[in-house]
Amino acid sequence: MAIPKVVLFYAFRPLADPDALRLWQRDLCEGLGLRGRILLSPHGINATVGGDVTVLKTYVRKTREYAPFHDIDVKWSDGTGLDGAGRSLDFPRLVVKVRDEIVSFGVPDEIVVDESGVVGGGTRLRPDELDALVAERGDDVVLFDGRNAVEAQVGHFRGAVVPDIGHTSDFVRELDAGRWDALKGRPVVTYCTGGIRCEVLTSIMRSRGFEEVYQLDGGIVRYGEERGDRGLWEGHLYVFDERMAVPFTDEAVHLAACHVCGTPTSRLHNREDLPGRPLQPVCDAHA
Repeated sequence: MAIPKVVLFYAFRPLADPDALRLWQRDLCEGLGLRGRILLSPHGINATVGGDVTVLKTYVRKTREYAPFHDIDVKWSDGTGLDGAGRSLDFPRLVVKVRDEIVSFGVPDEIVVDESGVVGGGTRLRPDELDALVAERGDDVVLFDGRNAVEAQVGHFRGAVVPDIGHTSDFVRELDAGRWDALKGRPVVTYCTGGIRCEVLTSIMRSRGFEEVYQLDGGIVRYGEERGDRGLWEGHLYVFDERMAVPFTDEAVHLAACHVCGTPTSRLHNREDLPGRPLQPVCDAHA
């Protein structure tokens, strides 16, 4: 029986020929009938791909055969379904691109990557280590959301600092403006969906004088897998496919409010009546 799944992974590794890897990844996914979004740059790869679980296992195995990607940390989640040809309903198409950055902070020349990953990033914390740090140091710990503000509307860590960010590149402008300078002497733990944005964000923060910087290893995805809704996380997780937001357990709460009627919701939709088609929360009745 076909089982729909979605895999998420990234790897910061120096890549000499991202264009050749783009062709390889495109041909690999097309040959397997997979859909998703894969970004490559001289810094590495960032991928989210959906399809039948058996086919995805083949894709992951073949991707790991390329030496720089042999140790990729793959995160699995449930897909919503497959079409008649066995293709994921969570992605409308396959997109494989090469860009200057796999995370668009807008400072590609600042990011240094070696065989171990991003140079100068924050100390990694596993989910249990994050809980222990908060238990030990209490309100002195700053949980810092490394995502765009709209993502945090449906879910975030309790008591977190949620910057008013519309695009990832806004972080650099806000840091350079001194927006969060008051946090430089406190322990700051950054978090994001799967961990990739924090790899870069922590390096940028440290280069701007933040003294004690951590990153949640594996991101919200890994924390939710291990802790569900029993820990510091609240709400649903925004994801970059047709699912839009997913819970970790049936006990997940709705943190956002419908922009029409105020009903609690975790559904997001694009406002096609507004410039730029921004995402806003909407309940089932007004979707």
